[in-house]
Amino acid sequence: MNDHQPTIRFAQRMNQLPPYLFGMINKSKMEKRRGGDDVIDLGMGNPIDPAPTAVSEKLSEVARDPKTHRYPTADGLRSLRREIANRYQQDYGVALDSDAEVICTIGSKEGISHLCLALVGPGDTVLVPAPAFPVHIYAAIIAGGSVIRINLDEDEAFVRRIADMCSNVSPCPKLLILNYPHNPTAALGSLDLFREIVRLAKRYDFMVIHDFAYAKIAFNGYHPPSFLEVPGAREVGVEFGSFSKTYNMAGWRLGYCVGQRRIIEGLAKIKGYYDYGIFSAIQVSGIMALRHCDTEVAEQVEKYQLRRDILCEGLERMGWDINRPKAGMFVWAKLPAPYDRMGSMEFALRLMAEGNVAVAPGIGFGEEGEGYLRLALVENEHRIRQALRQMRRALPLIQQA
Repeated sequence: MNDHQPTIRFAQRMNQLPPYLFGMINKSKMEKRRGGDDVIDLGMGNPIDPAPTAVSEKLSEVARDPKTHRYPTADGLRSLRREIANRYQQDYGVALDSDAEVICTIGSKEGISHLCLALVGPGDTVLVPAPAFPVHIYAAIIAGGSVIRINLDEDEAFVRRIADMCSNVSPCPKLLILNYPHNPTAALGSLDLFREIVRLAKRYDFMVIHDFAYAKIAFNGYHPPSFLEVPGAREVGVEFGSFSKTYNMAGWRLGYCVGQRRIIEGLAKIKGYYDYGIFSAIQVSGIMALRHCDTEVAEQVEKYQLRRDILCEGLERMGWDINRPKAGMFVWAKLPAPYDRMGSMEFALRLMAEGNVAVAPGIGFGEEGEGYLRLALVENEHRIRQALRQMRRALPLIQQA
């Protein structure tokens, strides 16, 4: 009897995926929690606040209907797609054809990944601002493309870098992935920037994906613009949105993509092979969120703003130089001396060991993020204050280690 074990051989693309650094942080966090430590997690943008009551009640109601237990359509309920189109008209003055220019996704991360499979292949080049949320880089790489990282900078310099790449790279880049408000840096987009991007996309014949996950999480009267507000944007690209942060529905996995109809068509074709869509009860709950939960969204934004102020004030009192974000749910904090010499990953691991506080190291977002930490505003104000106290006590121990 031959009991030889087969050789496990991964696809070549697996060699292009580095170790997932956030996995190391999560592993350390779980080990400490299993040992009885109360670790305060500011590392992951995973909301602890509940979804609006009306949304959860609608889910329970609809889930009891056996008809919702069947496979849904992969592109989303028509009524939900109409509601998304209505909100774009109401919020941004953008008129969308809900049948051809709107598709529902299993969160924006899944949507971007699947769309890259439709748009990108061997020989194609994708431009990604850096530092970057990992899926913006690795969705293109997994699809077989090459990624050129462009340092995220002031609008004029950023646009100039894109133009330089398009002029000097052959063949010309096929796709640009944008993300405003930006994760992790909280950089903001503007209509002027989007106009320049559309102009370049038409001149150099590239497509645009805009990840707009933090569309509604903004402070001090700031309202993030939609890429699609700019004339011509729907001719060159699409925009992804998500219910995860806006409505505290992160685990529900509900998102959408809107814009250029041929791109939407390509995403729909890929999704038809890969998945059966989102549980219908979740989609109906999404309609409830869009129609009736603006008050809850505003209240959640107030919570994030309060947490932002508490966290930033606490770090500033420790001597950190902090730029308070105007949008998003993260603080992008530069490591002060002497801690910057040890690097963001080592600092994050030591902070976990000595202070029971989890943060995301900037290096996890690419080499451009080194020297920074990303701190999520997901814990309540009392836990954030406690995290600051633990950090203050841990810093001398970290320096001595």
